[in-house]
Amino acid sequence: MHTQIDHLVIVAKSLEQGVQWCEDTLGITPGPGGEHTLYGTHNRLFKVASPSNPMAYVEIIAIDPNAVRPKRACPTRWYDMDDPALQKAVAKEPRLVHFVVNTPDIRAARMAIRMQGIDRGPAISANRRTNRGTLNWQISVRADGQRLFDGCMPTLIQWGKPEATDPLKLHPRNTLTRSGVTLQSLEVIHPSAAKLQAAYDAIELNRVTVTEGPANLKATLQTPKGVVVLESLGL
Repeated sequence: MHTQIDHLVIVAKSLEQGVQWCEDTLGITPGPGGEHTLYGTHNRLFKVASPSNPMAYVEIIAIDPNAVRPKRACPTRWYDMDDPALQKAVAKEPRLVHFVVNTPDIRAARMAIRMQGIDRGPAISANRRTNRGTLNWQISVRADGQRLFDGCMPTLIQWGKPEATDPLKLHPRNTLTRSGVTLQSLEVIHPSAAKLQAAYDAIELNRVTVTEGPANLKATLQTPKGVVVLESLGL
């Protein structure tokens, strides 16, 4: 069961704020994204794939003020987006808060993490229309919306329907154009480094450095403005 970095999650107060931050900080304008009806959020995306992280892209996500959430909507938004502390922080500036890893078998990955004493949450089926067809995925989201371990315990995602013969056909890496930004490295610093490393090993997640210390998620990007390091700073 091999997993790898799928995307980084940057939460913004609004998409307008997120786009402006991206242009000012990274020197690019993010591409289009979509809406998430169950959670009342929407996003913008841009590709950051590199030889060591061939699937990687960035999601800038914000609460959609115009969203009409259905009765079956999840009561709590994902990625701790309803948390007052997170909302206060991103009101000042968008922040890297989490990352998502791609797995070919989300059921097995969830079980492997559960065996480490961590409940990553059930696998939720979702989809959205694109100009190339319907993009389907399953993603692990807890009912309480928590990221866990200060955002350092990744969310799991499996692209495509379970029976799909080419589940990555519509993956953002194949639909987004090159942005001029590439992910050079992802570092996790956390007081529970050993427990996180054990969980990463259980799902065969490589290319993420784990060290013990105050909680922080650090992504190093090569951008048109040079090397930029994004940090969660324990949020």
